[in-house]
Amino acid sequence: MAQPLSADAQALAVSHELDAPIRVPAWAWLLVAVAVFATYLITLENGAVLGHVAENAHEFFHDARHFVGFPCH
Repeated sequence: MAQPLSADAQALAVSHELDAPIRVPAWAWLLVAVAVFATYLITLENGAVLGHVAENAHEFFHDARHFVGFPCH
């Protein structure tokens, strides 16, 4: 039968678990990038980056922008 760990051993084990780096999968970073770009399109794009395509994006998100409180004109 295994002996229980002492309080010092338990504290050491927990501290090693906390020191481990958190690894974020690549697909999560891609998802964040797409979400940030979508938020940019919905809220701020008025032609500065997308040029003439921005008009289509603007019209597509027009009502949503007003609904969330971003002025667009």
